[in-house]
Amino acid sequence: MRLTILAASLAVALTGFAPDTAHAQQASEQELAELKAQVAALMGRIEELEARDDAQSAVNLDTAEALKNIQTVQPKVETKGGLKVTSGDGQFSMSVGGRIHFDGYAFNDDIATPTDTTEFRRGRLTLSGTALGWEYKMEQDFAAGTNLDGLRDLFIARSFGKGKLTIGQFKPYRSMEELTSSNEILMMERPYASATGLFNGRQFQQGLGYLYAGPNWTAGASVFNMRNAATARNEGMGFSGRATWAPLMGTEEVLHLGGWYSYEDTATGTPNLSAVANYAGRRGPSLTIANTPGISGDQVTSYGLELAGLYGPAFFQSEYVRAQFGQLAGPDQDVETFYLQGSVMLNGGRKAYKPATGVFGSPRVADTGLWELTARYDQIENKDVSGLEASSWLLGVNYYINPNLRLMFNYTQGDNELTGDETGQYAVRTQFSF
Repeated sequence: MRLTILAASLAVALTGFAPDTAHAQQASEQELAELKAQVAALMGRIEELEARDDAQSAVNLDTAEALKNIQTVQPKVETKGGLKVTSGDGQFSMSVGGRIHFDGYAFNDDIATPTDTTEFRRGRLTLSGTALGWEYKMEQDFAAGTNLDGLRDLFIARSFGKGKLTIGQFKPYRSMEELTSSNEILMMERPYASATGLFNGRQFQQGLGYLYAGPNWTAGASVFNMRNAATARNEGMGFSGRATWAPLMGTEEVLHLGGWYSYEDTATGTPNLSAVANYAGRRGPSLTIANTPGISGDQVTSYGLELAGLYGPAFFQSEYVRAQFGQLAGPDQDVETFYLQGSVMLNGGRKAYKPATGVFGSPRVADTGLWELTARYDQIENKDVSGLEASSWLLGVNYYINPNLRLMFNYTQGDNELTGDETGQYAVRTQFSF
């Protein structure tokens, strides 16, 4: 259109020449006529080009619309760190992950005589994603058993208000170390202030949870039935709540404070609620610290305090827990447990703090890999039964080969105060996750 206007302006200017102007410029009437004819031809050519340009623009618009439609229906596939597929409209997504933890154990026998062995500690496949605004997760641990025995996380969740609502089977909001992923725990096994000890066999529960997280704090609560997928139906109920705050949070310095409370009430069909210490590592000898019979109608209540931090390459984490186990006859039994663990990164790297969940994760791994020295002291005691106490010293080394592969070594020196057993364990793990 702009070319047409330009040509028309030129034609008007040319036709505006008077004969005396042409004579002054020594231009004949014949030359002027020829010039007008050329201008007319030029205008015709410009109109033809504009018509062709308009047709091409229409084609371009149709092509752009077609490409947009293709993008809307064409799924997006990502393979970085795993496999993720997202629908073209973004309403649905699916990702596949997993973990393999292969362990080997050798014991330094004392009174107990455990068996040196190897085993798959975990062999999980995880399916997770979103569907129309809802999140979902389904996780099966084949190393723990097939079908219901191996089900771990199995829930749906979505944003609700300013937090997230979770419905299904998941970990109750209690214990910092329990809520840390098994891919990122410091030692090969968790301390006694977790489902490895205090909440023996009660790691995943079925119910509702709500978690509200700020930039450096969290507040979460969960209500659950006293069962998981592999436990028989029962009428027991529980409640737990946890809050965390990080007054200092940077890449080189972090200070974490937290506290939690757990209430578990037995009723018809509820399994026994026990605290068990595997004081010389997994598959080693164990000591039952306390037990509340499921038929008693009694409760187990516990509360814990958390303190953790990061200062450059150094990391520490500790929890102190007091619990009361109801008894079928007689007064409740008080159980006390605490641990202190830490590590030092030897060649760079820093533990990662996750403010949305209030736990620490693995460091970011460079091309050359990372080395980490680890240590823990762990103790649990029944305050109402003399000698019913166990403790463990652990020393270890972690080698992060890449973000997916880690090698671990732990030496555990256990101490059973009741029997005097001091069994030790050498343990190694090859851990692969994606």
